[in-house]
Amino acid sequence: MRIISGKLKGRSIVAPTNLPVRPTTDFAKESLFNILNNHIDYDGLTVLDLFCGTGNISYEFASRGVEAITAVDDNFKCTSFVKETAEKFGLANIKVVKYDAFQFLKSTPFTFDIIFADPPYEMEKIESVAEIIFEKKLLNIGGWLIIEHSDKTKLSALPFFYESRTYGKVNFSIFKNDDKEGKK
Repeated sequence: MRIISGKLKGRSIVAPTNLPVRPTTDFAKESLFNILNNHIDYDGLTVLDLFCGTGNISYEFASRGVEAITAVDDNFKCTSFVKETAEKFGLANIKVVKYDAFQFLKSTPFTFDIIFADPPYEMEKIESVAEIIFEKKLLNIGGWLIIEHSDKTKLSALPFFYESRTYGKVNFSIFKNDDKEGKK
């Protein structure tokens, strides 16, 4: 894994082999950020990275100048690795939280401009991630929710769905909070 752009462009991220993760591929990550670059100004944004794993997505947002990133994972080894890597790269804007992602969504008092969720592909009810986020109004107006999933998961029928993109075996469903009661 490497950081694609920003102040840390080209830096490698070498995760321990014992982490229970499936990091977003560099190809898929670069394609996703190309989309975001055309729509988003990173200055002053708040980002939530759910099921953060290695922190791959958090580092990319931090490298691009995002003001505040919350990285959530329930695995101690993952959160420890993200904390260590953020410190090594001097990324004080990444706050790491060891907590169940669903419990975090149900209890957080904060809202976000971008929420990226990369749950395990085999997880049941992946759609509940989007449902909780919109039910609890955790996405700011104009905000984006991006859920990474396998091709077996279909989220296009959910409110606020905007589009899906496929890069190899990686699928992104993108939702936008346009404040129109879940309409495109």
